[in-house]
Order: sequence, then C-alpha cells, then structure tokens
Amino acid sequence: MPLILGTNSIKDTGYDVANSLRFDNGSAQYLTRTCSAGSFNTKYTVSFWFKLTEDDDSIEQYIYMGGDQTTSNNSWIRLNGGSRTLYLRSRTGGSNDIALITNRVFRDPSAWYHIVYEIDTTLSTASDRVKLYINGVQETSFSTATYPAQNTTVKISNNGDDMDIGRRTDGTPYSYFTLMLAEYCVLDGQALDQTSFGEFDEDTVIWKPINVSGLTFGTNGFYLDFENSGSLGADVSGNGNNFTVNNLTSIDQTTDTPTNNYCTLNPLYPVTTFSYSDGNCKGTSSSSYKGTARGTIGIQDSGKWFFEVKITSSDGSGVGISAEDMDANTWQPSSGTFVIYLNSGNKVVNGTSTSYGATYGDGDIIGVAYNSDDAEITFYKNGVSQGTITGLTTGKVMFPSISDTSTSGDAIFECNFGNPTFTISSGNSDGNGYGNFEYSVPSGYYALNTKNLAEYG
Repeated sequence: MPLILGTNSIKDTGYDVANSLRFDNGSAQYLTRTCSAGSFNTKYTVSFWFKLTEDDDSIEQYIYMGGDQTTSNNSWIRLNGGSRTLYLRSRTGGSNDIALITNRVFRDPSAWYHIVYEIDTTLSTASDRVKLYINGVQETSFSTATYPAQNTTVKISNNGDDMDIGRRTDGTPYSYFTLMLAEYCVLDGQALDQTSFGEFDEDTVIWKPINVSGLTFGTNGFYLDFENSGSLGADVSGNGNNFTVNNLTSIDQTTDTPTNNYCTLNPLYPVTTFSYSDGNCKGTSSSSYKGTARGTIGIQDSGKWFFEVKITSSDGSGVGISAEDMDANTWQPSSGTFVIYLNSGNKVVNGTSTSYGATYGDGDIIGVAYNSDDAEITFYKNGVSQGTITGLTTGKVMFPSISDTSTSGDAIFECNFGNPTFTISSGNSDGNGYGNFEYSVPSGYYALNTKNLAEYG
C-alpha cells in the first residue's frame, strides 16, 4: 500500500495546532484516567493525529485502551506489531462487538496521520455502524471486519475503569508505545465524521486540522491539546476529565504538529547500525559498526537551514549533511556527497578529510548552519563558529546527518531540529519564531519544518 501523505508544505492553514506530546516506550510514558461514571452508548467518536517515531515492528502501539483490565471487557485502538496495520476493537463478555483491522499499513515516520473512529450502532446497515477515516478519506478495506448488532451499547468505560493513552493494561507486564499525539478527542454520545475535525486545504488538497473546541464531548468525553506544559493531561473540553501524567515532562511537549511538521531522524533510511528513540530525535549507533543516519527532510539549492546536535557519547562521532548517493553503512565511501565535522576536529568533504576546527566531546552541542543558496556550511561548537566551508556540491538533495566513524564504542546523538529532547538553558528561535535552540540561530537561517519550507525551500 502507498504511504499516506501527512500535513506538509502548508504555510498558513488558518488554524494552527500549537503542540503535540512525544511518548517513548523506553521511559514507560502514558496518560491515565479513572472514570467516575460509566458510558454505555450507541454512539461515540474518537479523533486524534499521530506521527510514527520508530520502526520497531515488535511494538504494539496502544493509542487508546479502556475497560476493566481483563481480556473480556475492554476496547482499544492500536497499531499492530509486525504488520503495522490499525486494529479497532470493543469487547464485551469475551466476544468482539467491534473488530476492524486495516489492510493499509502505517510506516511513514515523516508524516502526520489523522484518524477518526465513528460509531453509531442505531443505523440499519451493519457496515455503517462503525466507520474509520484516515486523513479525511473513509477506509473500506479490512482484513477483519466485525460490526456490532443494531442498537448495541458499546462500552467506552465503566465506573472505576481506566482510560489509558500509551499503554496496554490487560497483559503482564504492561506495554507502552512510542508515538507523537496531537488534538486527541473522545466524544461520548455523538457520532461525527471526519468533517468535524479536519478539511482539505483548497490550494494543496492536503488534509489539515480545524478548530474542535466548539464540539460537545459528553460525560466521559475529553479534548487533550497538550498546550499546558505543567499539566500535559489537562482536558480542555470543559468536562474536566483530566488525565494523570506518568513519566512525561515538559521536554516531551513539542511544536512538531499536524500544522507544522518538523524534521526528525528517519528510521526507514537503510542504515543498519543505528537505533532511534525520543521521537526519532535520538540516534544511538552500534559499537561494532560504522554508519550514518539522516533526517526526514531534504534540502536542494534553496534556503538557509539550522539545527543542533548534542553529543551524548562522542566516540567516533560526526555531524553534518549528506546526499542520497552516500552509502550509509560504510560511512565514508569512495564516492558520494557529504560534509561532516568530526569529533577529532577534522572535516570530511566528499571523502577527503582535512583539519578544520576544535575537537569536541560528550556534552558539547554542535550547530549546523547550511546555506544551500550559496553552497556553503558553517559548524558551531557550543555557539562558536568553526569557520565556513564553501564550494559545496549543488544539484543534490542534502539531508541532516549523524555519523559513527569508529567501531570502538557507541556514538550517541540528540538531534534538535527545533524540538529538543534535552533541557535547553537559554532558548532561541529562528527569525520566524520557530524552534527552541540552545544557541542563537544565525540571522537568515531557519528551522527545518514545513512552514519554513513553504516560505524558503
């Protein structure tokens, strides 16, 4: 199945989503709420936006789970491990009232997806009682399709039951997920289609969010916009159905959203030596191999772009840009287009290593200012320029890159394309007000996100 295009290259959508929330399963991060009243309705709706942040097929991603923490009475929305298909289920007394599994797979880590799950069991046609919309289009192809009997009261929750976002609660041990979420809504007692949550942009025909604050959410309904860094589980629907935050902090609140999509590292890039975490912003290499990982957004001969990389473990590390013709698993091929600043202080340009700047080590932050208009690049160590490298190759798409050049130890990088995974002590944005960087962004340079690309790319 083709990958689904997310919201991208829209400069001004009319409605901006300010924040998303970044979950990492290695930190057991989740939101939970114990319901004080039950909900057994013939109608309800779930709507949310998500962005994949790793390509580990072993993880079942539980985007929603509600019920009594047994296998007999619960409901869930999950991305299946292995197949990466979407599974919608509601079960009562051990039998599935609803079970839909898509044939479509979800693998694109560069895009935001929008899901609307609409239930109305009062309808006469079985397949109309449960509808799934993906980026504004109704999904009709399922490998499994079980629909509820007419007028079935579907269980959202019961008094004393938990609602969980980010973990599975009917197994031992509990499992957690790795995704970014935005604009998370549950409407208890209403069946609404995709047009209540989004619309197609008239210029680009890209599906984009609309303001949902005027909707009615019902007894156990909620709206999580993740805008309050001090209360990330705050329900802004007016119901006060707030979620308890577990192992999530303000650093997990990001401005990478469905209306302004930021660059991250790309787990689909065929480098076998790196693993990814923290929203695909942290890259960890294997100690036994050399290789290069790169970002999801490429640049070709237009614009001036800036990003930072914190060096958590500097052994054999290198930071820079590379083109598609670089062999990621050999790190320094005999041919290929790349520019890398090494921890030894050398620079490597298209395979040739020469002296350049200061050495760097653990805890240092390397800034990269790539001027694709003039084919030059400047590297910074902790905010201090190491000099401008000119005369770079043009006509190729260049990607932000991190490299492990040694087999003696792990190199670990925390990439900051504007949404840091590490604490920022100062806080600096680009000229458009985007991004949160440790050091000043050079004048005229911009963070790698889709709004900046629409203006300068």
